[in-house]
Amino acid sequence: MQRLAFKMKLHEGMEEEYKRRHDQLWPELKQLLKQTGIEDYSIFLDKETNYLFGVFKIDNPKAIEDLPKNPVMKKWWEYMKDIMDANPDNSPVSTPLTEVFYLE
Repeated sequence: MQRLAFKMKLHEGMEEEYKRRHDQLWPELKQLLKQTGIEDYSIFLDKETNYLFGVFKIDNPKAIEDLPKNPVMKKWWEYMKDIMDANPDNSPVSTPLTEVFYLE
């Protein structure tokens, strides 16, 4: 199982709204992520910078390459684009992070 991490930027003042939307995560999105093989997925907020840090585990990292084509994922990105930095296709601006330490 491989761990992947990334960062995204939340718009100022949108912390509560971001949390509310994720507290009400759509069942079809949750199912899609699980079917893709994503496990142990967490997102953390740095309140000083408004950066979000996500980390999850997955057996086959190539499996996430198909997510941008999925209608549920596209719909979620459309729903989220108003509260975070987004690309022209509405996907979140996301920067992969390099693991430098892990304690088992």
